[in-house]
Amino acid sequence: MLVSILDNDFYKFTMQNAVIKLFPRAWARYGFINRGKHAFPEGFSTRLRAAVDRMAELELSQDERDFLERTCPYLDPTYHDFLQGFRFDPNEVVIRQRGEDLEVTVEGLWYRTILWEMPLMALISELWFEMRAEPRESDEQALEKTRAKIEHYRRLGLKVAEFGTRRRYSYALHDKVVATLKRYGESSFTGTSNVHLAHRHGVKPLGTHAHEWFMFHAANYGFKVANSVALNNWVKVYRGDLGIALTDTFTTEVFFASFDKMLAKLFDGLRHDSGDAIAFAETTIDHYKKLGIDPRSKTIIFSDALDPEKVDRIVRFCSGRIGMSFGIGTNFTNDVGVKPMNIVVKMTETRPEGDDQWLAVVKLSDIREKNTGDPQMIELARQILSLPG
Repeated sequence: MLVSILDNDFYKFTMQNAVIKLFPRAWARYGFINRGKHAFPEGFSTRLRAAVDRMAELELSQDERDFLERTCPYLDPTYHDFLQGFRFDPNEVVIRQRGEDLEVTVEGLWYRTILWEMPLMALISELWFEMRAEPRESDEQALEKTRAKIEHYRRLGLKVAEFGTRRRYSYALHDKVVATLKRYGESSFTGTSNVHLAHRHGVKPLGTHAHEWFMFHAANYGFKVANSVALNNWVKVYRGDLGIALTDTFTTEVFFASFDKMLAKLFDGLRHDSGDAIAFAETTIDHYKKLGIDPRSKTIIFSDALDPEKVDRIVRFCSGRIGMSFGIGTNFTNDVGVKPMNIVVKMTETRPEGDDQWLAVVKLSDIREKNTGDPQMIELARQILSLPG
Protein backbone atom coordinates (compact mmCIF):
# COMPACT_ATOMS: atom_id res chain seq x y z
CA MET A 1 0.00 0.00 0.00
CA LEU A 2 3.06 2.24 0.28
CA VAL A 3 4.89 2.68 -3.01
CA SER A 4 7.89 4.74 -1.88
CA ILE A 5 10.18 5.07 1.11
CA LEU A 6 9.51 8.82 0.83
CA ASP A 7 5.75 8.35 1.42
CA ASN A 8 6.21 10.05 4.77
CA ASP A 9 6.14 13.53 6.26
CA PHE A 10 9.19 15.67 5.58
CA TYR A 11 9.82 16.48 9.23
CA LYS A 12 10.51 12.81 9.93
CA PHE A 13 13.49 12.97 7.57
CA THR A 14 14.76 16.32 8.87
CA MET A 15 14.53 15.01 12.44
CA GLN A 16 16.18 11.73 11.43
CA ASN A 17 19.11 13.66 10.01
CA ALA A 18 19.41 15.64 13.27
CA VAL A 19 19.14 12.50 15.42
CA ILE A 20 21.92 10.79 13.44
CA LYS A 21 24.15 13.82 14.03
CA LEU A 22 23.40 14.43 17.71
CA PHE A 23 21.90 11.30 19.28
CA PRO A 24 23.00 8.24 17.28
CA ARG A 25 22.88 5.94 20.34
CA ALA A 26 19.43 6.94 21.59
CA TRP A 27 16.62 4.38 21.63
CA ALA A 28 12.91 5.06 21.38
CA ARG A 29 9.56 3.40 21.89
CA TYR A 30 6.36 4.50 20.17
CA GLY A 31 2.75 3.53 20.79
CA PHE A 32 -0.51 3.72 18.84
CA ILE A 33 -3.22 5.78 20.57
CA ASN A 34 -6.81 5.21 19.48
CA ARG A 35 -8.25 8.57 20.53
CA GLY A 36 -11.49 7.99 18.62
CA LYS A 37 -12.13 4.58 20.26
CA HIS A 38 -12.51 3.06 16.81
CA ALA A 39 -13.52 -0.60 16.58
CA PHE A 40 -11.22 -2.64 14.36
CA PRO A 41 -12.77 -5.45 12.30
CA GLU A 42 -11.70 -9.07 12.61
CA GLY A 43 -8.48 -9.76 10.75
CA PHE A 44 -7.33 -6.14 10.76
CA SER A 45 -4.03 -6.89 12.47
CA THR A 46 -3.24 -9.58 9.89
CA ARG A 47 -3.76 -7.13 7.02
CA LEU A 48 -1.72 -4.45 8.79
CA ARG A 49 1.08 -6.93 9.55
CA ALA A 50 1.33 -7.90 5.89
CA ALA A 51 1.45 -4.24 4.80
CA VAL A 52 4.16 -3.44 7.36
CA ASP A 53 6.22 -6.47 6.31
CA ARG A 54 6.12 -5.31 2.68
CA MET A 55 7.71 -2.01 3.71
CA ALA A 56 11.05 -3.86 4.04
CA GLU A 57 11.18 -3.81 0.23
CA LEU A 58 11.10 -0.01 -0.03
CA GLU A 59 14.31 1.80 -0.94
CA LEU A 60 15.38 5.24 -2.11
CA SER A 61 15.75 5.40 -5.87
CA GLN A 62 18.44 7.45 -7.57
CA ASP A 63 15.77 9.76 -8.99
CA GLU A 64 14.37 10.33 -5.50
CA ARG A 65 17.84 11.03 -4.16
CA ASP A 66 18.44 13.54 -6.95
CA PHE A 67 15.18 15.27 -5.99
CA LEU A 68 16.25 15.57 -2.34
CA GLU A 69 19.66 16.93 -3.33
CA ARG A 70 18.06 19.58 -5.56
CA THR A 71 15.32 20.70 -3.18
CA CYS A 72 16.91 20.17 0.26
CA PRO A 73 20.53 21.40 0.12
CA TYR A 74 20.63 21.64 3.94
CA LEU A 75 20.58 17.81 4.12
CA ASP A 76 24.20 16.65 3.98
CA PRO A 77 25.46 14.22 1.29
CA THR A 78 26.22 11.78 4.10
CA TYR A 79 22.53 11.74 5.00
CA HIS A 80 21.58 11.05 1.39
CA ASP A 81 24.02 8.14 1.46
CA PHE A 82 22.46 6.87 4.67
CA LEU A 83 18.91 7.14 3.36
CA GLN A 84 19.80 5.35 0.13
CA GLY A 85 21.02 2.42 2.21
CA PHE A 86 18.18 2.54 4.75
CA ARG A 87 15.59 -0.24 4.89
CA PHE A 88 12.60 -0.53 7.21
CA ASP A 89 12.92 -3.40 9.68
CA PRO A 90 9.41 -4.79 10.32
CA ASN A 91 10.75 -6.59 13.40
CA GLU A 92 10.77 -3.20 15.14
CA VAL A 93 6.95 -3.16 14.97
CA VAL A 94 4.71 -5.33 17.18
CA ILE A 95 1.02 -5.59 16.20
CA ARG A 96 -1.66 -7.25 18.32
CA GLN A 97 -5.43 -7.36 18.09
CA ARG A 98 -7.78 -8.39 20.89
CA GLY A 99 -11.34 -8.34 19.68
CA GLU A 100 -11.94 -4.86 18.30
CA ASP A 101 -8.91 -3.34 20.06
CA LEU A 102 -5.65 -2.77 18.20
CA GLU A 103 -2.22 -2.45 19.81
CA VAL A 104 0.80 -1.27 17.85
CA THR A 105 4.20 -0.58 19.39
CA VAL A 106 7.60 0.27 17.91
CA GLU A 107 11.01 -0.13 19.55
CA GLY A 108 14.57 0.40 18.35
CA LEU A 109 17.30 2.96 17.79
CA TRP A 110 15.66 6.37 17.51
CA TYR A 111 17.31 7.24 14.19
CA ARG A 112 15.69 4.14 12.69
CA THR A 113 12.30 4.00 14.40
CA ILE A 114 11.60 7.68 13.79
CA LEU A 115 10.33 6.89 10.28
CA TRP A 116 7.55 4.50 11.35
CA GLU A 117 4.95 6.94 12.72
CA MET A 118 3.41 8.38 9.56
CA PRO A 119 3.39 5.20 7.43
CA LEU A 120 1.75 3.27 10.26
CA MET A 121 -0.98 5.86 10.66
CA ALA A 122 -1.57 6.09 6.91
CA LEU A 123 -1.80 2.30 6.64
CA ILE A 124 -4.15 1.99 9.63
CA SER A 125 -6.44 4.69 8.25
CA GLU A 126 -6.58 3.32 4.71
CA LEU A 127 -7.08 -0.29 5.82
CA TRP A 128 -9.80 0.70 8.29
CA PHE A 129 -11.85 2.45 5.63
CA GLU A 130 -11.19 -0.31 3.10
CA MET A 131 -12.34 -3.08 5.43
CA ARG A 132 -15.42 -1.20 6.66
CA ALA A 133 -16.53 -0.37 3.10
CA GLU A 134 -18.57 2.55 4.43
CA PRO A 135 -20.54 4.49 1.78
CA ARG A 136 -18.61 7.60 0.72
CA GLU A 137 -18.56 10.34 -1.85
CA SER A 138 -16.86 9.65 -5.14
CA ASP A 139 -13.33 10.83 -5.87
CA GLU A 140 -14.82 13.32 -8.32
CA GLN A 141 -16.97 14.86 -5.58
CA ALA A 142 -14.05 14.97 -3.15
CA LEU A 143 -11.76 16.60 -5.71
CA GLU A 144 -14.40 19.17 -6.62
CA LYS A 145 -14.45 20.19 -2.95
CA THR A 146 -10.64 20.33 -2.99
CA ARG A 147 -10.74 22.61 -6.03
CA ALA A 148 -13.31 24.90 -4.39
CA LYS A 149 -11.25 25.16 -1.19
CA ILE A 150 -7.94 25.98 -2.85
CA GLU A 151 -9.57 28.49 -5.18
CA HIS A 152 -11.13 30.16 -2.13
CA TYR A 153 -7.72 30.35 -0.44
CA ARG A 154 -6.15 31.62 -3.64
CA ARG A 155 -8.68 34.45 -3.89
CA LEU A 156 -7.72 35.46 -0.34
CA GLY A 157 -4.05 35.54 -1.38
CA LEU A 158 -3.08 32.88 1.17
CA LYS A 159 -0.18 30.44 1.26
CA VAL A 160 -1.49 26.92 1.81
CA ALA A 161 0.28 23.58 2.13
CA GLU A 162 -1.10 20.04 2.33
CA PHE A 163 -0.30 18.19 5.60
CA GLY A 164 -2.68 15.21 5.40
CA THR A 165 -0.62 12.00 5.18
CA ARG A 166 -1.39 10.63 8.63
CA ARG A 167 -5.18 10.34 8.42
CA ARG A 168 -5.74 10.20 4.67
CA TYR A 169 -8.61 8.18 3.22
CA SER A 170 -6.26 6.41 0.83
CA TYR A 171 -3.00 6.87 -1.02
CA ALA A 172 -4.86 7.03 -4.34
CA LEU A 173 -7.07 9.90 -3.18
CA HIS A 174 -4.13 11.68 -1.55
CA ASP A 175 -2.26 11.58 -4.84
CA LYS A 176 -5.24 13.09 -6.70
CA VAL A 177 -5.71 15.78 -4.03
CA VAL A 178 -2.12 17.01 -4.41
CA ALA A 179 -2.53 17.06 -8.20
CA THR A 180 -5.72 19.10 -7.83
CA LEU A 181 -4.12 21.54 -5.39
CA LYS A 182 -1.22 22.10 -7.77
CA ARG A 183 -3.49 22.57 -10.77
CA TYR A 184 -5.91 25.05 -9.21
CA GLY A 185 -3.86 26.52 -6.36
CA GLU A 186 -1.20 28.13 -8.56
CA SER A 187 1.05 30.34 -6.40
CA SER A 188 -1.14 29.86 -3.31
CA PHE A 189 -0.26 26.18 -3.06
CA THR A 190 3.20 26.07 -1.48
CA GLY A 191 3.74 22.31 -1.33
CA THR A 192 3.08 19.18 0.69
CA SER A 193 4.51 17.56 3.79
CA ASN A 194 4.56 14.24 1.91
CA VAL A 195 8.00 13.91 0.32
CA HIS A 196 7.00 11.22 -2.19
CA LEU A 197 4.07 13.26 -3.49
CA ALA A 198 6.22 16.40 -3.56
CA HIS A 199 8.61 14.52 -5.83
CA ARG A 200 5.84 12.99 -7.90
CA HIS A 201 4.09 16.31 -8.56
CA GLY A 202 7.11 18.61 -8.68
CA VAL A 203 6.29 20.71 -5.61
CA LYS A 204 8.21 21.57 -2.47
CA PRO A 205 8.40 19.21 0.56
CA LEU A 206 7.57 21.16 3.72
CA GLY A 207 8.18 20.64 7.44
CA THR A 208 10.69 21.16 10.26
CA HIS A 209 10.30 19.20 13.50
CA ALA A 210 7.58 17.52 15.57
CA HIS A 211 6.66 17.14 19.24
CA GLU A 212 8.94 14.14 19.73
CA TRP A 213 12.01 16.36 19.23
CA PHE A 214 11.05 18.33 22.35
CA MET A 215 9.74 15.27 24.24
CA PHE A 216 13.11 13.57 23.87
CA HIS A 217 14.96 16.67 25.03
CA ALA A 218 12.81 16.84 28.16
CA ALA A 219 13.76 13.26 29.04
CA ASN A 220 17.43 13.90 28.32
CA TYR A 221 17.88 17.38 29.78
CA GLY A 222 14.84 18.13 31.95
CA PHE A 223 11.46 19.78 31.43
CA LYS A 224 12.55 23.32 32.31
CA VAL A 225 15.22 23.56 29.62
CA ALA A 226 13.71 21.20 27.02
CA ASN A 227 12.37 23.89 24.67
CA SER A 228 15.50 26.05 24.63
CA VAL A 229 17.95 23.14 24.30
CA ALA A 230 15.83 21.53 21.57
CA LEU A 231 15.71 24.76 19.57
CA ASN A 232 19.42 25.43 20.01
CA ASN A 233 20.24 21.90 18.89
CA TRP A 234 18.03 22.44 15.83
CA VAL A 235 20.00 25.58 14.98
CA LYS A 236 23.24 23.67 15.53
CA VAL A 237 22.24 21.21 12.81
CA TYR A 238 20.45 23.46 10.30
CA ARG A 239 22.21 26.83 10.78
CA GLY A 240 19.16 28.96 10.00
CA ASP A 241 17.33 26.71 7.56
CA LEU A 242 14.03 25.06 8.51
CA GLY A 243 13.29 27.92 10.87
CA ILE A 244 9.71 27.31 12.03
CA ALA A 245 9.44 26.31 15.71
CA LEU A 246 6.70 24.16 17.22
CA THR A 247 5.34 25.68 20.43
CA ASP A 248 2.92 23.42 22.28
CA THR A 249 4.81 20.31 23.44
CA PHE A 250 4.71 21.55 27.04
CA THR A 251 2.06 24.26 26.49
CA THR A 252 2.61 27.48 24.61
CA GLU A 253 2.88 29.39 27.89
CA VAL A 254 5.98 27.42 28.85
CA PHE A 255 7.40 27.75 25.34
CA PHE A 256 7.25 31.56 25.31
CA ALA A 257 8.97 31.72 28.70
CA SER A 258 12.11 30.34 27.03
CA PHE A 259 11.64 31.84 23.55
CA ASP A 260 14.02 34.76 24.14
CA LYS A 261 15.14 37.47 21.76
CA MET A 262 18.00 35.42 20.33
CA LEU A 263 15.74 32.47 19.47
CA ALA A 264 12.95 34.76 18.27
CA LYS A 265 15.38 36.37 15.83
CA LEU A 266 16.94 33.07 14.76
CA PHE A 267 13.62 31.39 13.89
CA ASP A 268 11.47 32.65 11.02
CA GLY A 269 8.26 31.92 12.84
CA LEU A 270 6.12 29.49 14.79
CA ARG A 271 3.69 26.64 14.13
CA HIS A 272 0.32 26.56 15.88
CA ASP A 273 -0.92 23.00 16.50
CA SER A 274 -3.42 23.14 19.39
CA GLY A 275 -5.63 25.52 21.31
CA ASP A 276 -7.45 28.64 20.17
CA ALA A 277 -5.77 29.99 17.03
CA ILE A 278 -6.78 33.61 17.62
CA ALA A 279 -5.54 33.60 21.21
CA PHE A 280 -2.28 32.06 20.02
CA ALA A 281 -1.84 34.71 17.33
CA GLU A 282 -2.48 37.49 19.81
CA THR A 283 0.02 36.05 22.30
CA THR A 284 2.61 35.61 19.55
CA ILE A 285 2.21 39.17 18.28
CA ASP A 286 2.51 40.55 21.81
CA HIS A 287 5.60 38.42 22.50
CA TYR A 288 7.42 39.66 19.41
CA LYS A 289 6.52 43.27 20.24
CA LYS A 290 7.86 42.91 23.79
CA LEU A 291 11.14 41.71 22.31
CA GLY A 292 11.31 44.68 19.94
CA ILE A 293 10.67 42.52 16.86
CA ASP A 294 8.18 43.56 14.19
CA PRO A 295 5.63 40.69 14.06
CA ARG A 296 5.09 41.41 10.36
CA SER A 297 8.62 40.10 9.75
CA LYS A 298 7.62 36.72 11.21
CA THR A 299 5.17 33.99 10.21
CA ILE A 300 2.71 31.75 12.01
CA ILE A 301 1.95 28.46 10.29
CA PHE A 302 -1.50 27.39 11.44
CA SER A 303 -2.02 23.62 11.26
CA ASP A 304 -4.67 22.59 13.79
CA ALA A 305 -7.81 21.01 12.27
CA LEU A 306 -8.29 23.73 9.67
CA ASP A 307 -11.28 24.20 7.39
CA PRO A 308 -12.28 27.23 5.25
CA GLU A 309 -14.39 28.80 8.00
CA LYS A 310 -11.59 28.58 10.56
CA VAL A 311 -9.04 29.88 8.07
CA ASP A 312 -11.25 32.86 7.24
CA ARG A 313 -11.51 33.76 10.92
CA ILE A 314 -7.72 33.60 11.37
CA VAL A 315 -7.14 35.74 8.27
CA ARG A 316 -9.47 38.46 9.52
CA PHE A 317 -7.54 38.67 12.78
CA CYS A 318 -3.96 38.36 11.49
CA SER A 319 -4.04 40.42 8.27
CA GLY A 320 -1.56 43.27 8.46
CA ARG A 321 -0.39 42.20 11.93
CA ILE A 322 1.76 39.11 11.32
CA GLY A 323 2.67 36.83 8.44
CA MET A 324 0.60 33.67 8.12
CA SER A 325 0.55 30.40 6.26
CA PHE A 326 -1.67 27.34 6.57
CA GLY A 327 -0.97 23.63 6.70
CA ILE A 328 -4.21 21.77 6.03
CA GLY A 329 -4.36 18.03 6.57
CA THR A 330 -7.42 15.84 6.97
CA ASN A 331 -9.76 18.46 5.51
CA PHE A 332 -7.92 17.94 2.22
CA THR A 333 -7.07 14.23 2.27
CA ASN A 334 -10.12 12.73 4.01
CA ASP A 335 -13.12 14.91 3.15
CA VAL A 336 -15.23 12.26 1.45
CA GLY A 337 -18.43 12.24 3.49
CA VAL A 338 -17.22 9.87 6.22
CA LYS A 339 -15.81 10.71 9.64
CA PRO A 340 -11.97 10.56 9.60
CA MET A 341 -10.18 8.49 12.22
CA ASN A 342 -8.87 10.17 15.36
CA ILE A 343 -5.59 8.35 15.90
CA VAL A 344 -1.97 9.17 16.70
CA VAL A 345 1.34 7.38 17.11
CA LYS A 346 3.55 8.99 19.74
CA MET A 347 6.93 8.41 21.34
CA THR A 348 6.31 6.90 24.78
CA GLU A 349 9.78 6.21 26.17
CA THR A 350 13.43 6.79 25.37
CA ARG A 351 16.88 5.64 26.42
CA PRO A 352 18.81 8.84 25.58
CA GLU A 353 22.29 7.31 25.49
CA GLY A 354 21.31 3.72 24.97
CA ASP A 355 21.36 3.05 28.72
CA ASP A 356 19.42 0.20 30.29
CA GLN A 357 16.90 2.53 31.92
CA TRP A 358 13.90 3.65 29.86
CA LEU A 359 12.58 7.16 30.60
CA ALA A 360 8.94 8.06 29.98
CA VAL A 361 8.26 11.01 27.68
CA VAL A 362 5.13 13.17 27.69
CA LYS A 363 3.38 15.85 25.70
CA LEU A 364 1.40 18.58 27.47
CA SER A 365 -0.71 20.12 24.75
CA ASP A 366 -2.66 23.37 25.01
CA ILE A 367 -5.70 21.06 24.88
CA ARG A 368 -5.81 18.44 27.64
CA GLU A 369 -7.33 15.85 25.30
CA LYS A 370 -4.13 15.90 23.24
CA ASN A 371 -1.86 15.12 26.19
CA THR A 372 0.08 11.88 25.78
CA GLY A 373 2.24 9.83 28.08
CA ASP A 374 2.29 8.26 31.52
CA PRO A 375 -0.19 10.07 33.83
CA GLN A 376 2.28 10.20 36.72
CA MET A 377 4.96 11.71 34.49
CA ILE A 378 2.43 14.24 33.15
CA GLU A 379 1.65 15.28 36.72
CA LEU A 380 5.36 15.54 37.54
CA ALA A 381 5.95 17.70 34.46
CA ARG A 382 3.10 20.00 35.50
CA GLN A 383 4.63 20.40 38.95
CA ILE A 384 8.11 21.11 37.61
CA LEU A 385 6.77 23.62 35.07
CA SER A 386 4.40 25.23 37.61
CA LEU A 387 1.35 24.45 35.49
CA PRO A 388 -2.11 24.10 37.01
CA GLY A 389 -3.14 20.51 37.77
